[in-house]
Amino acid sequence: MSSRNPTQGRMTRRGLLLLGAQLSLIAGLGYRVRQLQVEEADRYRMLAEENRMNIRLLAPGRGLIFDRNGVPLAENRQNYRVVMIREQAGDVEAVLDRLARLIPLPEDRRERVLREIRQRSAFVPVTVTEHLSWEEISRVASNAPALPGVLPEVGLTRHYPKGTASAHLVGYVGPVSERDLAAQESPDPLLQIPDFQIGKTGIEVRLEGELRGSAGASQIEVNALGRVMRELDRREGVPGQDLHLTIDGGIQEYALRRMDGQSAASVVMDVNSGEILASASAPSFDPNAFVFGISFDNWNTLLNDPYRPLSNKAVSGAYPPGSTFKMVVALAAIEAGLVTPDETVYCPGHYQLGDRRFHCWRSGGHGHMNLRDSLKQSCDVYYYDVARRVGVDAITQMANRLGVGVRHDLPLPAISEGLTPTREWKQRRYNEAWLVGDTINVGIGQGFMLASPLQLAVMTARLATGRAVEPRLIRARNGVPEPIPGAPDLGIPRAALEQVRVGMHAVVNDRRGTAYRSRIADPEVEMAGKTGTSQVRIITPEERARGVFRNEDLPWNRRDHALFVCYAPFDNPRYAVATVVEHGGGGSAVAAPIARDILMRTLYGPVPPLAAYPPDERQEIERRRAEEPAPEAPAAPTQTGRA
Repeated sequence: MSSRNPTQGRMTRRGLLLLGAQLSLIAGLGYRVRQLQVEEADRYRMLAEENRMNIRLLAPGRGLIFDRNGVPLAENRQNYRVVMIREQAGDVEAVLDRLARLIPLPEDRRERVLREIRQRSAFVPVTVTEHLSWEEISRVASNAPALPGVLPEVGLTRHYPKGTASAHLVGYVGPVSERDLAAQESPDPLLQIPDFQIGKTGIEVRLEGELRGSAGASQIEVNALGRVMRELDRREGVPGQDLHLTIDGGIQEYALRRMDGQSAASVVMDVNSGEILASASAPSFDPNAFVFGISFDNWNTLLNDPYRPLSNKAVSGAYPPGSTFKMVVALAAIEAGLVTPDETVYCPGHYQLGDRRFHCWRSGGHGHMNLRDSLKQSCDVYYYDVARRVGVDAITQMANRLGVGVRHDLPLPAISEGLTPTREWKQRRYNEAWLVGDTINVGIGQGFMLASPLQLAVMTARLATGRAVEPRLIRARNGVPEPIPGAPDLGIPRAALEQVRVGMHAVVNDRRGTAYRSRIADPEVEMAGKTGTSQVRIITPEERARGVFRNEDLPWNRRDHALFVCYAPFDNPRYAVATVVEHGGGGSAVAAPIARDILMRTLYGPVPPLAAYPPDERQEIERRRAEEPAPEAPAAPTQTGRA
């Protein structure tokens, strides 16, 4: 008979507790599994997808910039570059040695590549070099078996076909800097893309929002290490807007070439529409050098050049307008009823105000001067007298109506407002009362008066038409023409404008006019204009006593500025030109010939008829043409750079 443990067949309390705990655990796990697989399945599926897939931004094609004839001024060119993936290259330095035998690879660039390769993950591509020629990229591609981990690629980079001719207008692009990011409250995610470029100067920066476009996106699959396995989806970005400017590339290039060797600026404007056909500042610079990365030596050369090639003098420069301002003073006086066409002022060569003497440029005097003759011979004493009678506030009001002392709204940075002073302005600025002598200086465009070449071109266009024409630089966006706003009447009596125009006509076409030697000899296309010479230094009584130094005997930066404004044809005005030559000397000798030639290029095309030049200039014009390259035919419109 076998013995049996009395506890067998029975479950102890401890066993029951353990069983209950196990059942509870199994039930909890089952519930959690059901919760994960059923109730929260969508959430975790999305998280898994996010771990497996990444979204990468795709940079859009930057908008193109053309001149009025469809000639590209800023385009996107293919950029051939070479990248390296460390995990595929193996011995990186050995591969770079072999690559350097095929294409230029400076030592500083090599060191930067090695440093960047060490800092990045082994599977991340690093740019070795870019902006290669087709021949160079072909050599790399044909030697691919000997260059493990090296991949030739093609992207887009900005290019400026006209180089120096359009540099100040179009500007240039450059890499996004920390300063660029800090300047924006909510930076566009595009700015975070490596090597992405944005506008830095000119239209490129002022119309950045229109030119940049909108980002696209690429959905890619990555593994657990973050390596790209394949592209799942792709949505291309929206390209930026294409812009057609009012600029005529041919006139722009000629204006810059005509000012070669000078520190100068010229603006050409359609007097009816306000379209700017040229806005040239000399000397210029090559914007492509900035896109590729300018060297410190070249940058310092540009920065330290006394002719200031980086400055857009056409819109940013502010100069005493000199005698080109005399039309403003005359109109203010006529409108106030203080001057009539036949009234004369006697010029003995100076104007006495108390114990102070204000000199005329002609020391012997002009004798009796009426309005027409005072403009024709640019008599200073006439305008000293008239300015004193009319007062500075009335002169400033007229100047503003004619576009001087006004900041014109163009898509360019650093547009100068100039300066048209008033009594209140001097009190506020210097805490000093306005003096009669201040008014006399303003009467000949000196003293506190400042104007830009753009403002002088606007002034001339308004004098020619009697309407408040506004300057325009954008002709079309994405092929859609911009509307041309109507220009209201200036409200200046027609008779007053006619008196001033007759005087400007005499400046150029009367034998005693200050710009007679720079006239247009074609009677169908006569020009009206006004010379100006503005001092940049004080002439002491001692210097006057022994004889005023000639400009050519002075250091360059102490010579007078030379100015000239003009429009043509006189009977049916179409175009206005304003030219300022920094420290050029006399307006009639230096600025007038330049402005006249630019105006003739605008009126007649690349080769004005020889008969349109004064007879004594024709031999020199023939010689100059023989030395210049033949003018190119207008380029056909292109659609360069979309990719």
